[in-house]
Amino acid sequence: MTLGPQDRTDPLGDDPTHRVTLADVRDAARLVDGVVTRTPVHAFRALSEIAGADVVLKCENLQRAGSFKVRGAYTRMSRLSDAEKAAGVVAASAGNHAQGVALAAQMLGIHAVVYMPTDASVPKLVATRGYGAEVRQVGTSVDEALVAARAEAARSGRVLIHPFDHRDVVAGQGTVATEILEQVPDVGTVVVPLGGGGLVAGIATVLAEAAPHVRVVGVQAAKAAAYPASLAAGRPVPGRLGATMADGIAVGTPGDVPFEVLRRLGVEVRTVSEDQISRALLLVAERAKLIVEPSGAAAIAAVMDAPGELPGTIVPVLSGGNIDPLLLLRVVQHGLVAAGRYLQLRLRIDDRPGALANLLGTIADADANIVHVEHTRTDTSLGVSEVFVTLQLETKGPEHCEAVVRRLRDLGLDVVAH
Repeated sequence: MTLGPQDRTDPLGDDPTHRVTLADVRDAARLVDGVVTRTPVHAFRALSEIAGADVVLKCENLQRAGSFKVRGAYTRMSRLSDAEKAAGVVAASAGNHAQGVALAAQMLGIHAVVYMPTDASVPKLVATRGYGAEVRQVGTSVDEALVAARAEAARSGRVLIHPFDHRDVVAGQGTVATEILEQVPDVGTVVVPLGGGGLVAGIATVLAEAAPHVRVVGVQAAKAAAYPASLAAGRPVPGRLGATMADGIAVGTPGDVPFEVLRRLGVEVRTVSEDQISRALLLVAERAKLIVEPSGAAAIAAVMDAPGELPGTIVPVLSGGNIDPLLLLRVVQHGLVAAGRYLQLRLRIDDRPGALANLLGTIADADANIVHVEHTRTDTSLGVSEVFVTLQLETKGPEHCEAVVRRLRDLGLDVVAH
């Protein structure tokens, strides 16, 4: 079935001149009440100590389908006409929007086709199919998948459910902010992961009208940050989309609808590095006992990087918790390295019986755990009776690393690199 303009229930939905309002978000809140989870908030003392202010986490990682995305997807799809619902929907996503659309479609009885990048994580693919959506993999980014989704919509008459560039989607995501205002009445700053901009735009819309004293900060991965250049240019422009572990916020070009909100309201945008994201994810896992995906940890990373800078009670939004266990393992290891919990040493020692055993005993006495040992005799810089030993150690942190190195050097051992 091909739909004509007369079948569209909201022809201004993706028109940035038709602004999202607080009333729109409140309408969406009534619509999703009883459908989405009113996610909890948790005080986070460990991050409060770093930030120098009270920190309360908004846990959208505990939302249905694992992220905030179902709020906007359900709001958008529930407002389709009967003809549009019968035609079905199509979407593009790295995973979270895919699951949100699939779950909303299941609840509303709509057939959904979802385009996902070829490198989308296996758990996100399995979950999306598990909710009943038809998954097609194409391209290596959300932007490429979105091109395929638009072509499908034009060919089949399915309605495109954009991940962020529609008023209904922005209004649905804004319901996160209405909950925050009720749950954390003394909120002073809300820090939000930022990809295409739907979540930040929805939150900023609510706070600009209902609590204008509250500061909103959007956070992008530095390797995939399109908003700074777009805001400087005054219009959405394609950004350089580098490789980042935060695939959920890796969007090449801001959406017109959310961009207009961020530009008009002067929302501040910050960027965080891969090391900062991995350290943040590790902190949340270790101290808050919560599993979040790298995109969801971006807000934590920004708070860790700004001690004393953010006013009032700080509410970082943990936007999602859908992380591939294999990626989680790599990210945790990366976070341990970035936090100084791993130490790699290269030492030159005498090639004689017992020398390696004595070295390892010294490491054990320094209370470091040996993860890996490599023994090299063939380096041309070695003397005839010398050997290089490369060690990877687990430590208690940067100070412990320095103490281990100092102890080895005090014993006369030649630490070549660390």
